[in-house]
Amino acid sequence: MNAIPAEGFTPPGPADFNLPPVGYTQETAPTFEFLGQTMYLGVTKPMLQLALSVILIFAFFYYASRKRALVPGKLQYVGEAGYGLVRNSLARDNIGSQHFLRFVPFLVSMFFFIIVNNYFGLIPVIQFPTASRSGVAYSLAIIAWLVYNAVGVQKHGFIGYLKHQTVPAGVKGPVLALLIPLEFFSNILVRPVTLALRLFANMFAGHILLLLFALGGEYLIAEMGGIYIGAGLVSFVMFLLICVLEMLVMFLQAYVFVLLTAMYIAGAIADEH
Repeated sequence: MNAIPAEGFTPPGPADFNLPPVGYTQETAPTFEFLGQTMYLGVTKPMLQLALSVILIFAFFYYASRKRALVPGKLQYVGEAGYGLVRNSLARDNIGSQHFLRFVPFLVSMFFFIIVNNYFGLIPVIQFPTASRSGVAYSLAIIAWLVYNAVGVQKHGFIGYLKHQTVPAGVKGPVLALLIPLEFFSNILVRPVTLALRLFANMFAGHILLLLFALGGEYLIAEMGGIYIGAGLVSFVMFLLICVLEMLVMFLQAYVFVLLTAMYIAGAIADEH
């Protein structure tokens, strides 16, 4: 069988994530240069999604808690279940019963902010996971980095916190000359990078796969026809299966991001490294 001609099909790639400002096309959008890169000037779709997610989360918890009852209704039950998941499984179990309460609002906000923006990738019309833009993922990681380092400095003092994060307990002697730089690199510098990269890479890769199977299936059926219709239908089936898989991945990425943040907070305020 001859290979499928590729002239008429443009596979999805990183360019599909560089969305022009709302109301413009890539050709007409105003741009500016930053660090040798051409950047769009204006309000983009991911910006609107970030604002929309805040409105949706606020509205959900407002209506879920407005008519609090001993026997909760469906909306109150869902709100309490989501809040309880973060409060108990992520905050209390990792930070400890003595300190966890003051971090619950932050962790709950971060969890629902990430999960709503992730699930935007599966909602018709929107269909774009906001964290598939690296700037969103790294901004969230920087916020987490500032929080757990700030509480660590507050607990131990600046010099004490650096010692806490870079000098393993019970280790002495010349080996510290090797361990201190490694611990500083691992605990202070690398954590926000890996935290963001995990979220960004999963959202980016998942969206690429959805685009590939959806657009590829459409091309095979509408443009190729004939014997390729069956392959196009299989492509659409794969698209639906990946959507189901992405529902799980999107939840897990929000869970893991907040789990690691809680663990970093716990490590920052612990008495020993």
